Amino acid sequence: MGRSYIVHTFGCQMNEHDSERISGLLEADGLIAVSDQDDADVVVLNTCCIRENADNKLYGSLGWLRTWKHEREGRQIVVSGCLAQKDRDLVAAKAPWVDVVLGTHNVHRAAELVQHASAHGQITEILDAAVLDDHAMFPSALPAVRDNGYNAWVTIQIGCDNHCAFCIVPAVRGVEISRPFDDIVAEVQSLVADGVTEVTLLGQNVNSYGRDLQLAARQAGDADARLRPLFADLIGAVGSVAGLRRMRFTSPHPKDMRPDTFAAMAATPAMCEHLHYPLQSGSDRVLALMHRGYTAERYLERLAQARAAVPDLAVSTDIIVGFPGESEADLQRTLEVAAAAEYDYAYTFVFSPREGTEAAAMVDHFVDPAVVAERFQRLRVVVEHSALLKHQARIGRVEEVVVEGPSKKDPSVMSGRTRQNKLVHFTPTHPLRVGSYATVEVVSAAPHHLMGRFLELVAEPVHRRRIAVSAG
Repeated sequence: MGRSYIVHTFGCQMNEHDSERISGLLEADGLIAVSDQDDADVVVLNTCCIRENADNKLYGSLGWLRTWKHEREGRQIVVSGCLAQKDRDLVAAKAPWVDVVLGTHNVHRAAELVQHASAHGQITEILDAAVLDDHAMFPSALPAVRDNGYNAWVTIQIGCDNHCAFCIVPAVRGVEISRPFDDIVAEVQSLVADGVTEVTLLGQNVNSYGRDLQLAARQAGDADARLRPLFADLIGAVGSVAGLRRMRFTSPHPKDMRPDTFAAMAATPAMCEHLHYPLQSGSDRVLALMHRGYTAERYLERLAQARAAVPDLAVSTDIIVGFPGESEADLQRTLEVAAAAEYDYAYTFVFSPREGTEAAAMVDHFVDPAVVAERFQRLRVVVEHSALLKHQARIGRVEEVVVEGPSKKDPSVMSGRTRQNKLVHFTPTHPLRVGSYATVEVVSAAPHHLMGRFLELVAEPVHRRRIAVSAG
C-alpha cells in the first residue's frame, strides 16, 4: 500500500469543494484515501474562520494530532483554508509540529507542498491574492475526488467585493474574480459525460458573476460589453447541457438580485425550484450598519418577484441575531420580516465577532449574551413555524427525490432530496443506489424533513462507483 490521507473539512460549500480538489491533487500524486484517521499518513484540516470558535476547533484538533503524528514515523499534518489564510505564521508558531500551512489562493499547490515538507521540513505558504493569469486559482480547474458521483460543485467565481461589517470572507478570499464563461460550461459538459446529473454553481457572491469580465472587455475596447452580471446568461447556458437533470446555485446577495435571474430560473428546466436568499436582519437600521446595500422592503419586493416568476419556489435564508447595537425594536422587525417571508427553512446565527472586521471593533455596542440567547430562541420559533407550515402543505404530493443514502438513524430507511432541497425519508421496496431518482408520496411533515411512501424508481445512476480503500 502507498501513503494514505484523510481530509477533515470545516465550513461552507466553497471549503467542501476545496477539499475535493485537495483530495484530487493528493490522489494524483499517488496517495490513497482512507476513512479512518489511524490509517492515514497525511491529515488535512481544511479550515473555516466565519465563526468565533473556529480558532478553538483548529488548535484543539492540532493538540491531539500532535500525539497522532508521533505514533508513526513519516506522518504529516496539513492546515489549509480560510483560518490558515487569516492566521498565517501563527499556525506554525502555536503548533510547530504542523508540516504544511497553505491558504485559499494556492490550493493547487497542496500536493507539491506536502512533498516539499517531506524533503525539507515545515513550510508555510500564504499568498496575498490569487494569481490572475493562473488558471489553477479556480478550484474547479483542478482534479477532484467527490464523496459521490451524481452531484458536483462548480466554482464560477472566487472572492467578494462586498464589505459586510460582520464578514471576514473578503479578507481571506480576496476580490471577486469570475471564471471564463466557456470554461464553466465545458466543465459541466465534462461532468455530465462522467455521469453527474446535478451541479451547484458556487461563488461568494454568485449572482454578480461576470461583472469583472464585462469591465475587462470594455477596457479592452469591446463596445458591446455591458457592465452587468452575466449570471442569468450562465444559468441558461449551463442548464442547456444535455443530460443535466438538476442545477442549483449558492450563495447570492440580495443587493445584486435581478429580474433577469428569476426569468432565467423559470426558463431553465434543470434549475431547481429553490432560492437561498440571505436576509441577515429585517431592520433597515441594522442592515445599514452591516453595509448590506438593501432595505427590508426591497428584499421582500424581490422575493415576491422570484415567487411570481418561479412556481413552487422554496426559499431559505441566513439571519444573524445580536449584531452590535441591535435593539428590541430591531429584533421585532426581523421577526416581522421573517414571518412575512414565509421561509421553508433558515440558518440562524448568533453574532460572532471576527478579528479584522468592522463589527468586531464595535465592542461598546455588543449585546448582552443572555439577551441574544433569548432573542435567538424567539427567532427560531418564527422560522420553524413557517417551515412546518410549508412542509405540511406538501403532504399528499408526489415528489421526485435523488437518493442520498441510508438514514443515519435507521439504515433500512433511505434519505432523498427534492428539487426544493427538502430532505425526505422513505422505505424503498428494494435496495436503491445512491444517485438514483425515485418518486415518493409525502405522508407526514416535520420542520426539518418530510416522510414519504416510496412509489417507483425513475432513473438509475449513471456515474462511476467510487470504491473505498482502507489501509491495513
